Amino acid sequence: MTVTIEVPPGQKGFAEDKDKAKEVRVTLLLPALQAGDSVILDFAHVTFATQSYVHALIGQALKQYGEAALDRIEFKNCSPQLRSIIDLVVDYSLGGFALRTQ
Repeated sequence: MTVTIEVPPGQKGFAEDKDKAKEVRVTLLLPALQAGDSVILDFAHVTFATQSYVHALIGQALKQYGEAALDRIEFKNCSPQLRSIIDLVVDYSLGGFALRTQ
């Protein structure tokens, strides 16, 4: 099964609330991964996010599942700026493994 998670945009498309990112991670992302599902993180309404927001959103999943997490998480509708932040967090967390984006 594939679970689509619409990432909350914050003010004017700027995602910076780490508590909101943690809430999405704890209530949606990690349970889906634990159930064996694939996840689409849809950033359609997010123009930019802070590194700390993205880390709060996906860091634990990357730590827990390692490189295999990237086989099950798809990052969709990312602006170039957002893609750069996600790449940075993935590089930091996993040491530069390939990122699946759309």
